Amino acid sequence: MTLQYHEKCMRKDGGRFCQDLKVIGDQIVANWWRKEGHRVDVADVTDILAASPEVLVVGTGYAGFMEVSKPLRSALKDHNIQLIAEKTPEALRAFNQLHSERKRVAGAFHLTC
Repeated sequence: MTLQYHEKCMRKDGGRFCQDLKVIGDQIVANWWRKEGHRVDVADVTDILAASPEVLVVGTGYAGFMEVSKPLRSALKDHNIQLIAEKTPEALRAFNQLHSERKRVAGAFHLTC
């Protein structure tokens, strides 16, 4: 699976996604909403925690406005899940690289701002 990011939309295998999304395994969870729009917390990624990836890559938006909460950072540490949080273009590059290395990687991507 290789994801592409262009004009604040993501593409995978011909599908185009222009709203925030999560990637768990080879599945895309489209139209991802968070309790607080520009903050991702534990409750927003319970499905990812249940999947037990090695790495969670968070795309914080084109300009990086979304933040990862301290409680989520702690939960990831408790579950031995590495966190990479970067602006979405850089986060997507990291996600694709880790996926190509056959790491168990999940993604949570804010596609705008």
